[in-house]
Amino acid sequence: MRHRLETWLNRIWYGGEEAPAWLKALVPLYRIGYLLDRLVKRRQQPAALRGRAIVVVGNLSVGGSGKTPLVIRLCRVLQQAGLKPGVVSRGYGRKRGGMVEVTRESDALNTGDEPLVIARRSGVPVVVAADRCSAAVLLFQRGVDVVIADDGLQHHRLPRRVEICVVDGERDFGNGRLLPAGPLREPLKRLPEFDFVIVNAGSKPVTETANTVRMNLVPGLLYALEGDESWRLTQFVGCRVNAVAGIGNPERFFRTLQHAGLQVLPHVFPDHHGFTRADFARLEPGIPVIMTEKDAVKCRGMGLENAWYLAVEASLPSAWESALLSKLSAALPGETLRP
Repeated sequence: MRHRLETWLNRIWYGGEEAPAWLKALVPLYRIGYLLDRLVKRRQQPAALRGRAIVVVGNLSVGGSGKTPLVIRLCRVLQQAGLKPGVVSRGYGRKRGGMVEVTRESDALNTGDEPLVIARRSGVPVVVAADRCSAAVLLFQRGVDVVIADDGLQHHRLPRRVEICVVDGERDFGNGRLLPAGPLREPLKRLPEFDFVIVNAGSKPVTETANTVRMNLVPGLLYALEGDESWRLTQFVGCRVNAVAGIGNPERFFRTLQHAGLQVLPHVFPDHHGFTRADFARLEPGIPVIMTEKDAVKCRGMGLENAWYLAVEASLPSAWESALLSKLSAALPGETLRP
């Protein structure tokens, strides 16, 4: 049911299908709710976090845009500058409530898939909580210098020193309408207000502003779902593979594999899908299974044979990384940042 709803909405939001009148009629209600939430929550920002070094990463539209690889890259940039970053996230889709500190050994059911990927790839402290303000306070108390809020643009209670909006360079902002008739969480007039707008690759022209920067996701190694074996993607050239993706824009993942020379049998699942062993029963037997890292953290321990995940790295201009550190320097008194 959820998958059919997502497919229908994506046809309207990104595929050119006209939204029904009743869906358009809900847009003013969403707009009023958004404006009230922003007005009220901004007045409730905790005094303990005002002026602190907080970087908020998110997007204006619903769905995947490349936020997770960007957050991992931000962690590395900050570490290289001599800082101690930490990450807060809502932990979308997790089954356990409350505040949870994420470790490499955590279960994605308790933390959400994206925070677990970030914790494993970056090695920085990661905390998931519905109240990201409380999570940020905890991280600062633990000695973190900079807090990165994953998918936090619409969490208006959270103060921020830097706002980064990530845009899917292939889908842009779809039909440009607010939810639910379009994919937008906030109006497009917000774009010039962000410190940085990062466009994740794509060949289509996108809505750009003076603060726009381009990002590319670079494919890395393929890692075995079980064990420590790793292969280069080129070693699968010409192979017929089951490609599994439960992410916001699965076509991007499939094209990455196709451009590398693999013969792809695509299998699309809803974003943040909770995989079970039965999900893999309909795949073509006897050939490799390749999935995203976000999906892989939910599939370990299932006994899947010949199953792999593709690691990707976010690549950004070095000048942008320097500009980010400059933006943060005012909130880091006494810190000497390494270029």
